[in-house]
Formats: sequence, C-alpha cells, structure tokens
Amino acid sequence: MSDVKPIPDGYEGVIPYMVVDNASDAIDFYKKAFGAEETDRVPAPDGDKLMHAEIKIGNSCIFLCDDFPEWSGKSRTPKAFGGSPVDIHFYVEDVDKIINQAREAGAKVTMEPKDMFWGDRHGRVVDPYGHGWSFSTHVRDVSAEEAQKAAEEMFAKKPA
Repeated sequence: MSDVKPIPDGYEGVIPYMVVDNASDAIDFYKKAFGAEETDRVPAPDGDKLMHAEIKIGNSCIFLCDDFPEWSGKSRTPKAFGGSPVDIHFYVEDVDKIINQAREAGAKVTMEPKDMFWGDRHGRVVDPYGHGWSFSTHVRDVSAEEAQKAAEEMFAKKPA
C-alpha cells in the first residue's frame, strides 16, 4: 500500500483552472490586484508559455495556464468566447479596498461595492484576461424571510 495521499494537503476543495493569454503577466496582475502568491510555475518546453501555474489568494488555490489552441482545437480564453459566464467569488475583510486595488492594477469595475439585501457589501470586476471576480464582505446577518422579501421587492422593479 502506498503512503501517497490521493488528495494532497491544500488541494481538498474545488480548484478553478483558468486559461489566459500570457499567464506570466496574469500572475503579476493577480499579485497586484488580489494579493496572490505564486506557488508553482511549469513553463512549456518553448519557454514562452506556461503549461501550468498555481497561485493562492488567501487560503484558496487557483490553477492557470496559457492558451494552447493548437492542442485543444480552439482558443479557450474568456475573450475568445466573448466573456465568461462564471465568476470567481471571495469573501474578503474589506471589499472596497480589494475593488480599488483591482481597479488600480487594471481591472474593469463592473459593479462598485454596495450594501446588498442579503447582508453583504458586494462588488465585481473583470480582469484584463476576461475573467470575472466578485468580492463580498459580510456586514450584517439577515433572516431568510427578510432576504426573500427584499429579493421580491428587487425583482418587482424593472432594471434600468
């Protein structure tokens, strides 16, 4: 019987795997915008692209790599698809600070931080590589009934 752990320490949960144009630059962006720490980098044999890289934001691991359309038959970046329907979400100590930090690093703010009916202060950005990121700071506890009533009121209004 092997002593190798089938799930390595630190990799127990869901791990997003992002495809980006220029993974090395993306890592630098994530460091500036979100305080990411690079934990692994595997260059492709040509030395120009990254086959695999890992960053940590807080306690969460994210994998990323450069786009290799020659191996998958097409580009797989959010830009190639006209955007991504998936956001990566984090709870943070100060949502206003992280949104401003991301803006200063080059992200497009698509939702300024604001207090939401479910009890979080919440905001959203799109990074220069097309990935959406949403951030929340929990500011108050809300009952299920209060949240349901507020949701019904919000949906009763037509978006502008």
